[in-house]
Amino acid sequence: MPRYYEIETAFRSAIVREPSGRKTVTTRDFVRELKKVNWDFSLKDANAWIESSVSTFKDISAVEGEERTFMLFNPNEGL
Repeated sequence: MPRYYEIETAFRSAIVREPSGRKTVTTRDFVRELKKVNWDFSLKDANAWIESSVSTFKDISAVEGEERTFMLFNPNEGL
């Protein structure tokens, strides 16, 4: 049975630290991590959760669509 707090845990698990030090998360990776904890989000649902629940990541996607990329832009505020 999925638990609400596992959504944030899945988001944190989907974060990738690039060699440059930049932290990013893709919607596809977030959805994959959610499936591991029994949540079935669509890409649209995942984007909506990120936009409403996480204020420290901004959209840096290069193309239009639901497969988006978000980057940490203020590491001092946390989630």
